[in-house]
Amino acid sequence: MKVLYIGLILSLAQIGCTTKREVKMQSRNEVKYGKEKVDGLDIFFREAGTKKTNLPTLILLHGFPSSSHQYREVLANLGGDYHLIALDYPGYGNSSFPLVDEYTYTFDNMAETIDKFLIQKKINKYVLMIQDFGAPIGFRIATKHPERVAGFVVMNGNAYEEGISKEGWGKILDFWKERTPELEKHIIDNVFTYEGMKWQYTHGTRNPEAINPDNWDLDFLKISRPGQQQAQLSMFHDYQNNLRKYPEWQKYLRDNQPPMLIVWGKNDAFFPVPGAEGYKRDVKDIDYYILDTGHFALEEEAAFIIDKMRTFMKTKIVK
Repeated sequence: MKVLYIGLILSLAQIGCTTKREVKMQSRNEVKYGKEKVDGLDIFFREAGTKKTNLPTLILLHGFPSSSHQYREVLANLGGDYHLIALDYPGYGNSSFPLVDEYTYTFDNMAETIDKFLIQKKINKYVLMIQDFGAPIGFRIATKHPERVAGFVVMNGNAYEEGISKEGWGKILDFWKERTPELEKHIIDNVFTYEGMKWQYTHGTRNPEAINPDNWDLDFLKISRPGQQQAQLSMFHDYQNNLRKYPEWQKYLRDNQPPMLIVWGKNDAFFPVPGAEGYKRDVKDIDYYILDTGHFALEEEAAFIIDKMRTFMKTKIVK
């Protein structure tokens, strides 16, 4: 009986050890968090993996109204293979939030800040993952440093006029023509609200109940800070200048032919599928996927997108 008891204890111990090993093997990659001082501002970033001299870093550029938080699954799942950095722009996420009289809230200035961040971090070769606001910021950096860009992952990041939905942008198109208090109030009352934040994440998704509410909880918390609405209104008003740069960015794509992975939510109210199709005219080497989801495709299609990113990096970037 004593021998059987000891054997049972040993068996249970072995099962426990096996379970621990399995949990460790299945655990996701470690993500670290830090801040880099750029022109007196703290730029927050999330980092996974280790920088390798022979591989480009994946730079993940977020959209509105989000932050680097939107790339949490990408960081956790690809950090074992590649070096990744997702950062927050000034006024977003956990980066410094200067008021409008302390920082110029334009896409030109945002791109300048992020470019300085990359230079200070000595990241000289990268793949840009761009979504929404991340596209005009990323393309400004790419046209400034074409030799540093190894490729793009484009996720509802627009560079074509046909990719701007007149219905989706609505009153913002009028706002571009004239910045009036009435139009500012309309945007504040319809876009910057809690329901407005939630709608951007759930609209066009197959299963809205499965979208993590932490997304819009965090975004609404940040956009509710005093002075934040004026900063975001400035970004919305400046967005019209991105359209004027589309021909320059398209020429950059034709001249440099960076490999691209397109993963586009087809139900996006702001950037419809013709925006994705536009890239086919200018870039020859494209992996192209249109997904049945909304503006933030990662929320429903993270597993699919991460799998395609891994394949893209192995076949098109690592040569």
